[in-house]
Amino acid sequence: MKKKVFVVGDVHSQYEMFKEILNNWNEQEQQLILLGDLGDRGENPRACFELARTLVEDKGAVCLKGNHEDMFLNFLDHPQTAASLYEMNGGMVTIQSFLDMKEGNYGVVELSASIQSKFPWLKPFIESLPLKYEWEDYVFVHAGVNLTTSNWRETSDRDYVWIREGFYDQPNHTDKTFVFGHTVTAMLHNKQTNTDIWDSGDGKIGLDGGAVYGGTLHGVVFDSKGIIEHYKVKNKGYGIKQLFGKD
Repeated sequence: MKKKVFVVGDVHSQYEMFKEILNNWNEQEQQLILLGDLGDRGENPRACFELARTLVEDKGAVCLKGNHEDMFLNFLDHPQTAASLYEMNGGMVTIQSFLDMKEGNYGVVELSASIQSKFPWLKPFIESLPLKYEWEDYVFVHAGVNLTTSNWRETSDRDYVWIREGFYDQPNHTDKTFVFGHTVTAMLHNKQTNTDIWDSGDGKIGLDGGAVYGGTLHGVVFDSKGIIEHYKVKNKGYGIKQLFGKD
């Protein structure tokens, strides 16, 4: 086990930002952890999935399952019932990036079948993503854990990728520090322009800087005692906006 970890917040298809933050990763000394939400909304979802797959398979990275991976998988499995929710949350950008679609009318069943036919590795890759990763006294997770239960390990699979209230707004009486994405830090800071990491002070650390919304992609190095390095890549494409939308 490596003595440090390098943790990357929600990428959301921002491929160039993703590559730039990885320039700070010391592969020999640091375990790479991606907090999920690789696709949807941004510039190049397909490239982000392909890079994450390479990092997992060739470099031993840990890529956690996010709610957007959950929606993507549901779309692939049940396109007729899952398409509307996925489209509402930016999924069409991901679908288009995989299929290089031209203008026209496409049925959702056809879209799902085409993706799985052309990219047979994709669905098994998403299905293989873990819900959490434990290291030292840290638990890395996409959305959080249920802190309203007597034992956080009773958290449901859905809560690991979707929870908000019931986690960040609850006191942490466990002996773990939870590092998470999912909820944009501007919401946690209650200040739209503040996309820095969020530290609750009681063992909850949020790293989703809203990169796809014009915010920040965070790369944070932890050792057993805490944060030792913090790297930021700012989205230079446009100003901060829509930070309080669904993510």
